Amino acid sequence: MRYWLFKSEPSTWSWDQQVAKGDVGEEWDGVRNYQARNFMREMSVGDRGFFYHSQKERSVVGVIEVCAAAHPDSTTDDDRWDCVDIKALYPFETPVSLDQIKADERLSEMVLVKSSRLSVQPVTADEWQLICGLGNTNP
Repeated sequence: MRYWLFKSEPSTWSWDQQVAKGDVGEEWDGVRNYQARNFMREMSVGDRGFFYHSQKERSVVGVIEVCAAAHPDSTTDDDRWDCVDIKALYPFETPVSLDQIKADERLSEMVLVKSSRLSVQPVTADEWQLICGLGNTNP
């Protein structure tokens, strides 16, 4: 299993909206960045990810699971763009802010710290464990 981080502006797509989709999940569509698209092409069903609210909140708020492998993005006819489907698993007991992540030296090499604008990004197993611990959430 691999780990990922999915960033969303809560005013566009929030954790609560993701939860409302239930086990069917939802396409993580609209990504128009080649690196983020390539990361989605690497994903497997069952991979886990952090659901991250960007903009004002800037916090990890929940855990999702990839429930459909990469496929054409239904929001475009351009065959360059793929997406995966994700479903919500559980919320973080305590959201973990970007400031907390940046303040923790053990997370200094995390993609979120180094390249915070990338909307889909990998997370190492160690980073996963550390952030779950910060959020009082059992991985």
